Amino acid sequence: MQGGVYPELRQRSAALVTAFDAAGYAVGGVSGGGAPDLIEKIVRATTPLLPVHKPRYLMGVGTHREMVRAIAAGIDLFDCVIPTRLARHGAALVGAPSDAQGLGDNESRRWNLKNAKFQRDFRPLDETCPCYTCRHFTRAYLNHLLRSHELLAYTLLSIHNLTELIRLTHRIREAILHQTFALEFAHFLAD
Repeated sequence: MQGGVYPELRQRSAALVTAFDAAGYAVGGVSGGGAPDLIEKIVRATTPLLPVHKPRYLMGVGTHREMVRAIAAGIDLFDCVIPTRLARHGAALVGAPSDAQGLGDNESRRWNLKNAKFQRDFRPLDETCPCYTCRHFTRAYLNHLLRSHELLAYTLLSIHNLTELIRLTHRIREAILHQTFALEFAHFLAD
């Protein structure tokens, strides 16, 4: 479904695409650098126009906040370059609010592993993360790889960032199944 920021075009697009008995439906054209509040408004207004019994896919959205809010609006699937783009710039997505810095509670939290404070930090990137990176490498080693421009750094951070977003969706799924989604993710859902 396309239509930019124009609700009437989105409605026409939804009517046209849902006339086909597709396996699922995609909402596109919302993540091209637009204001987050406008993107969310479009997603909330257009997702109900798609059949609930088929997967609803939101293209190009991948921060913690965007994903939680889109799921609350009825979106089922995502794709995004954020995990690998951040890795290419030396950033790791982190889920623990107490250690996070940068974007605050309502956005994806990220660390810049190139920062000097990580040079002698011999803890795993995220002590609760089961990914290969967190099980085998320290923050200090990742910092060293980044400062040395070693390509391995980008692979390791991509592995972690993808795992972080997958873990987020697992937490969301469990919260939905236990009917605690609104409570557990209230900090992302609050305006």
